[in-house]
Amino acid sequence: MSTFRITRILPEDATDAALRADVLAGLTSSPRTLPPKWFYDARGSELFEEITALPEYYPTRAEREILAVRAGEIAAASGARTLVELGSGSSEKTRYLLDALTGLRAYVPVDVSESALDRAGRAIAAERPGLDVHALIADFTALELPDTPGPRLLAFLGGTIGNLLPAERSAFLASVRSALAPGDTLLLGTDLVKDEAVLVRAYDDAAGVTAAFDKNVLSVINRELDADFDLTAFDHVARWDAEREWIEMRLRSRTAQTVKVQALDLAVEFAAGEELRTEVSAKFREAGVRAELAAAGLEPVHWWTDREGRFALSLSTVR
Repeated sequence: MSTFRITRILPEDATDAALRADVLAGLTSSPRTLPPKWFYDARGSELFEEITALPEYYPTRAEREILAVRAGEIAAASGARTLVELGSGSSEKTRYLLDALTGLRAYVPVDVSESALDRAGRAIAAERPGLDVHALIADFTALELPDTPGPRLLAFLGGTIGNLLPAERSAFLASVRSALAPGDTLLLGTDLVKDEAVLVRAYDDAAGVTAAFDKNVLSVINRELDADFDLTAFDHVARWDAEREWIEMRLRSRTAQTVKVQALDLAVEFAAGEELRTEVSAKFREAGVRAELAAAGLEPVHWWTDREGRFALSLSTVR
């Protein structure tokens, strides 16, 4: 008989407080920025699911291909009895690992969305007799893992690590290292550097789904903080920064305009053409990934890519 439970580590009011702090800091900074985590309300999550099916958006397909082919190798190399997944969402790709990890005793999905955790966690518990599913409502940048059987395999998929700036990545990987014990492993998904045109298309699709996803952050602020952003007054922009090797998503103001955020008692003046950065998505090279992992005290022991070399999964042990 499987068990399912949810533990809230993130305080009830933490999301509201974090949104207020991020919006105030981001809209009063120069240049203006917002963290990409605020895309993901219910509508934003639906839009992202649509994005993953777009012909231009290769990362999800490429990572799924690796998992389908290499899940057995990942399972054998990790020997995991507990699978921890950060930013688990729908846990759709996780099923490749759950199928391959024949000695698995516990699955710990971690996400800030209680509804996503409840839906996916209950489904997995129902599908897999004997598996203990312990979902955590938590911010993956502040890891507090439950006591579960080792060794543990901690999976951070989807290339989400690319949304962190270099200093944030360093701090995150250090926190992962501190949460892992000898014998535990980290499975990390990283999108790889490739042709600029391919990258830009992946973040600016012809159907405009990514543009709607980008603007959804304004809808979240309008609803949660009583703001008056006019979504039609901003254009979605995706740009490749060759020096930093990352894609930036931005919202460009079509006109000079004033936006009011009532909950923060804030009025924000946008100049015509001024841009608000909403996401950074870093792309990686193998040597760089290995160096960042090593700096955090992690030792990469396997490196797998899809057939076209677009995306990579690396498996690292504790040094």
